[in-house]
Amino acid sequence: MRGAKAIEQSLESRRQRGETAFIPFVVAGDPDFETSVEIVCQLAKVAAVIEIGIPYSDPLADGPVIQEGALRALAGGMSLPRSLELIRAVRARTDVPLVAFTYVNPVVQFGYERLSDALSQAGGDGFIVPDLPFEESEELATAANRHGLALIPLLALTSHTRIERIARAARGFVYCVSSLGVTGERAAFADTLRGFVEAVRAASSVPVAVGFGVSRPEQVRELSGYADAVIVGSAIVRRIGEIAAARSSGDAHAAETLLTALYAYCADLAGAGTGVGTDAGTEERA
Repeated sequence: MRGAKAIEQSLESRRQRGETAFIPFVVAGDPDFETSVEIVCQLAKVAAVIEIGIPYSDPLADGPVIQEGALRALAGGMSLPRSLELIRAVRARTDVPLVAFTYVNPVVQFGYERLSDALSQAGGDGFIVPDLPFEESEELATAANRHGLALIPLLALTSHTRIERIARAARGFVYCVSSLGVTGERAAFADTLRGFVEAVRAASSVPVAVGFGVSRPEQVRELSGYADAVIVGSAIVRRIGEIAAARSSGDAHAAETLLTALYAYCADLAGAGTGVGTDAGTEERA
């Protein structure tokens, strides 16, 4: 099973076990193609779904950490076609659902139908396009549906009047943005977040995930009270940046140590959603 149904089944199976699913985000090709493939495959051991960011030079929804990750990947020669090759390489090693996180300009340039077909052929399962308004998404949604892919919508805290319409049309999952602004680690969530997520869940037939600002196991445990999944991006990409810096300085031992710590950090985040997280090594660095 692939596509939207694979995403929904992976998240729903965890919900039925009383777990909150872990969805990590990485930038394709950061810090390089081979390491990026290896990181995604390792994260697949603890993730329900993985978001793979397509490097783009003008990422409007991304904060400075993910922008830096995209610049590292672009400097290494990553592109949309090369990112599809990376997804294909990952798919050869894991069945975990893979979602391409991209922006509307490269999607339009590549072509809705052509990209939907290419992503499906590579083994991807869906899209997230944060700067494509729901009201303008019908053409891409139709192309994605034709290939069995999910076009995952984002809902912000200010989306009150649009919740029901967007949530009812969703496939894969609904991405609830925890705070206003761009991606990045945050100390706390808005007081209105729980009520917002519960309203989305009431309107949606697919799982509901919360992202933007999640970085610590205790935050995952807090969200476990009302979200089906948590999305962690900036905190992971920041750690990948530290690995890249260690390699650039010629300190292979430090890079390997940081890579091991990254996997332990992600395992802790995933474990927090199941009640078995250890918080090992996460408090100081988050």
